[in-house]
Amino acid sequence: MSGGEDSPLLWQLRFSHFNEKARWALDYKKVPHRRRSLVPGRHVERSKRLGGTGTTPILKLDGDVIGDTSEIVAKLEQRQPDPPLYPDTEIERNAVLDLEQYFGREVGPGVRTAIFHAILPYRRVAVPLTTQGLGVGVRVMFTLGYPGIRRAVRRAMDADDDGARRGREATVRGLERVEDELGGREYLVGERFSVADLTAAALLCPLVAPPEFAYDWPPAWPDEWEEFRRSLADRPGYQWVQEMYRRHRGTSAAVSDD
Repeated sequence: MSGGEDSPLLWQLRFSHFNEKARWALDYKKVPHRRRSLVPGRHVERSKRLGGTGTTPILKLDGDVIGDTSEIVAKLEQRQPDPPLYPDTEIERNAVLDLEQYFGREVGPGVRTAIFHAILPYRRVAVPLTTQGLGVGVRVMFTLGYPGIRRAVRRAMDADDDGARRGREATVRGLERVEDELGGREYLVGERFSVADLTAAALLCPLVAPPEFAYDWPPAWPDEWEEFRRSLADRPGYQWVQEMYRRHRGTSAAVSDD
């Protein structure tokens, strides 16, 4: 596959663990693709104009517009089966898809709520983190308009104190599910890396902050998030996320990233 103007195009938010899932799938399969980062907040309308539902990522691939990460992985698997992200047997495939759905619905949103509750009080953390890769004008706009942006994001993410508590609980349950499913094995299902592992690790990455993540983490996390991370860092599930990133995140297959 070429990396020219006809290559797959991923519309993304850089600091987004759901977007990280799509990026990882593209990179794991070594699919040359272009990336374009959207302005947070404005991405909703842009997503709809592109044919999505108001969320990211959106992948334009072979004339299709795909706005669901599970569908993105399925399309990539169909287009480029090797290396596989689905198991060979139906039993294992069903188990993998169930786990993909669980982490997407039950864990990913909770992680997002919890981390935004932690970073939103700190403009100097939140603005560089959420606008990385965008122009100076966007960063200035976010800095000047931050009080209103903070209120809007808190509402959109359900990131009040109660929402953050539920988000942290969902994050811990995600680690527990990883540990229960592993049962002493290296991977969640079977003996090789699958979309279940990719999804769980990607959606837990804001907790673990692995260095293999392609974009920037803050130089220092707010105390609330750092204390939460430290309280979980010795858990097998936390360390498993680190290991999945070390083994399988690999290098970017993006031919442009702007």
